[in-house]
Amino acid sequence: MIPPMEQGIESGGRSARPRAPRNRTLRLSPDEEDRYAAKALDTSTMTPAPDGRLRLEDVSNAVFLGDSSELGPLLPRVSVDVLFADPPYDLPKVFDGDRFAPMGHEAYLEYTRAWLGAVAGSLKPTASIYVCSDWRSSSAVYLALAERFTVRNRVTWKRDKGRSSASNWKNASEDLWFATVSDEYRFDAGAVRVRKRVVAPYRERGVPKDWFEDESGRWRMTGASNLWEDLTVPFWSMPENTDHPTQKPEKLVARVLLASSAPGDLVLDPFLGSGTTAVAAKKLGRRFVGIERSPAYCALALRRLETAEPGSRIQGLDGDAPSDKPEGLTTP
Repeated sequence: MIPPMEQGIESGGRSARPRAPRNRTLRLSPDEEDRYAAKALDTSTMTPAPDGRLRLEDVSNAVFLGDSSELGPLLPRVSVDVLFADPPYDLPKVFDGDRFAPMGHEAYLEYTRAWLGAVAGSLKPTASIYVCSDWRSSSAVYLALAERFTVRNRVTWKRDKGRSSASNWKNASEDLWFATVSDEYRFDAGAVRVRKRVVAPYRERGVPKDWFEDESGRWRMTGASNLWEDLTVPFWSMPENTDHPTQKPEKLVARVLLASSAPGDLVLDPFLGSGTTAVAAKKLGRRFVGIERSPAYCALALRRLETAEPGSRIQGLDGDAPSDKPEGLTTP
């Protein structure tokens, strides 16, 4: 069982603090929140397929209000191409007034097993799985994934945000575990090649070998590694930012989807939050299904989806990153 949140701690949704003039954080009024939350789907009005599960046409490009432990087993079997999950880490954190309390390794391992088991039947044999974690929860995520799937890699990405400590190293990174259901899966390395600064500019007969030069320096196009240093968590001046406490950047999800999915594929996020996975999927021409237990976060997701269009901008994905960065995702 996925444990319930403790309720009534403090608000994790709208903030009453005054906004700075250039603050672009998306916030909804109470009326807007109610209106958008009412658009989230539930299963009570849907006609199930003969096997008792939801029909594929009912889950494509859908946001469900509910818990993944209950809705996951209702998803159409072998329908999902990519699972992207950002569950609560094993940390004290408030989500829209509900507090997630730390469990410890063994309990968090059981928690991860439970939600993975709830959605496992929806995955295609060729599906890829990505699960976010921090250093505390990383070992439990790995163990739970390895019991069911083939773990391929652990990506570490630089958050570029976090409080310093006088008695410990500043925590400025998070992990993203990559696994697959089988040995047959999609990975488009060419779609996520990166531009890397050349340290040793070798030449053959005076001609650059596998590198080029422009006004900003010498560069080489190379395969993306499992260390991503060109990301940041969304902040107040970014239009994708919301008040969700653990929001991931659209660029992070976009990189995953470019590598592990094709246009038209179905992407599942069982912890949708403010909707980043769904927004990135829509912009890249993928279908999505998201599950979120908070009406306020469903409202944010649906509001963001309203303005997201296929082909619209994902910050940092279109070559506008500063040229002195060591890596930058190429334009798809």
